[in-house]
Amino acid sequence: MDFGLSDEQRMIVETTRSFVETELYPHEAEVERSGHLPMELIRELQAKAIAAGLYAANMPEEVGGAGLDTLTWLLYEKELGKANYALHWTCVARPSNILLAGTEEQKERYLYPCIRGEKWDCLAMTEPGAGSDLRGMKASAREEGGDFVLNGTKHFISHADIADFAITFMATGEEETPRGPKKRITAFFVDKGTKGFAVREGYRNVSHRGYTNAVLEFDDCRLPKSQVLGEVHKGFEVANTWLGATRLQVASTCLGRAERALGHAIAYAAEREQFGQKIGKFQGISFKLADMAMELKAAELLTREAGWKFDRGTVTEADMSMAKLKATEVLAMIADEAIQIHGGMGLMDELPLERIWRDARVERIWEGTSEIQRHIISRELLRAVGG
Repeated sequence: MDFGLSDEQRMIVETTRSFVETELYPHEAEVERSGHLPMELIRELQAKAIAAGLYAANMPEEVGGAGLDTLTWLLYEKELGKANYALHWTCVARPSNILLAGTEEQKERYLYPCIRGEKWDCLAMTEPGAGSDLRGMKASAREEGGDFVLNGTKHFISHADIADFAITFMATGEEETPRGPKKRITAFFVDKGTKGFAVREGYRNVSHRGYTNAVLEFDDCRLPKSQVLGEVHKGFEVANTWLGATRLQVASTCLGRAERALGHAIAYAAEREQFGQKIGKFQGISFKLADMAMELKAAELLTREAGWKFDRGTVTEADMSMAKLKATEVLAMIADEAIQIHGGMGLMDELPLERIWRDARVERIWEGTSEIQRHIISRELLRAVGG
């Protein structure tokens, strides 16, 4: 593995970093204060992101994206992750890779408009009674007269309020397995405005202000079979094929925020004086900085290695889980220690530290809890020896 960056990678990092600092940072305070991201601001920043070549950068060139390899994409995500989540995720959008699993007709209707910035997608899996255990989902779809009829509720659905359609996962029956009956899952495209489909306001969240969640309700929502994404009963296969790298995306955005928090802590320790000297000279502070830097480096190496292996087809579930687990827990530690180093000032909203601290909490829950990541890692270790 080559740890150096190519000229192209350095250019992408510098371009993204400049965009984040120039175009996104100035709006953070207002979004944090109001918890709202006005559509006019979204469109303004979206246009600038498109002009800078940063929009839909996760997509292959053949469909209009930037065609970044996974490692370069993670470097790009790290820089975006330094900003308020609502700003970078909504205004510098990265359509879900699962859209690439669609038919050509579905790509024309859903994928290409998302890449051009004309539409937004959202993913609907989680339910009030089915979070980590997606096989326990109650929302279902039954075949009727050549169509599918959807019923049930999804919640915690990110930015569904502005999305034009939802990629929705529904139980469509059961199959017998050696471990007992298991639900079959099918993915559907559901357009906003479809009869029987409603988007309700979600919950107030301590993390990622301005980045909304919603409740989706399906009441005899009828869809033609042409709205199935992938194959009937093969929703998990579609998700596992196309959504695996989302854990690496979470890891990378966490690395960005951790790096920003560490930067503030180092600068403050170098200038703040107490008891006649800079506080960075006290071991109580300097050792914290050393540990923060070391843990951040370890998390970054795990994440970069997983991205490198992903491009070579050798990445494992455990590789991605290790990266996600380490990066999210390191972010929490660095955010907390950065505030401790700043003392009371660290909790004031003049600095981004209290935001980074709040935002860090959700990262150990969504896209697979820390407990689920540990389960994946230990399962792979045990399977290797027949356990």
